[in-house]
Amino acid sequence: MKVVILAGGLGSRLAEETGTRPKPLVELGGRPILWHIMKIYGHFGFTEFIICLGYKGYLIKEFFSNYFLHLSDVTFDLANDRVEVHKRMSDPWRVTLVETGENTQTGGRLKRVLPYIGDDEVFAMTYGDGVANIDLAAELQFHREHGRLATLAAVRPAKRFGVLELEGDRVVSFSEKPEDEGGWINGGFFLLSPEVGHLIAGDDTVWEQDPLKALVAKDQLRAYQHHGFWHPMDTLRDKTYLEQLWASRRAEWKVW
Repeated sequence: MKVVILAGGLGSRLAEETGTRPKPLVELGGRPILWHIMKIYGHFGFTEFIICLGYKGYLIKEFFSNYFLHLSDVTFDLANDRVEVHKRMSDPWRVTLVETGENTQTGGRLKRVLPYIGDDEVFAMTYGDGVANIDLAAELQFHREHGRLATLAAVRPAKRFGVLELEGDRVVSFSEKPEDEGGWINGGFFLLSPEVGHLIAGDDTVWEQDPLKALVAKDQLRAYQHHGFWHPMDTLRDKTYLEQLWASRRAEWKVW
């Protein structure tokens, strides 16, 4: 199962951290939030990742190019220009890093990486700034059973996001950040058919607008209702809260 992670945005609401690095590399407990997200997927056997790069994407490339070295015990024999690895702790991941443009919108980034999905009937997609203890295996079973083109994780956090209106598991309307707050919201952790690419016009398409609304209109979107922990890292306050949970060993998203 391939997992697309949107990791190219500016992260302007976390400017205290993102002036020098992309938001997915902002750390929780000494590891990038991107790593936490990948560990969640890896726990459920999702180990092939396609990461959409944009703002300072070269730093994400550098992170993965040194990943093995950072997690291993090594001896550098400088006199003989040799490196000896003593302890290997790397994850069994395959990671494809794709330059999707610094100013490309979320839908455009997805469309650009669809060629890397190949002939797969379904793939996962999520944002590079949110963690959850969602049961991804159960969500995949739910997606296969309903047979629609798309599934999203519906969550009910603090009242400050766009709202989903549900009838059972059927999504009947989608409003991006309406005036009235509350209710179920889009928590990411999508499961999608590659056919959704036909709903994306180009780089300027915002996934959360026309494509999701078109899926609703065609009755092709279902919501997997997640009642557990979910939290984004949009602001410094969010980061501080998540850091406190990790430090106190109350990080519910640590399912691995």
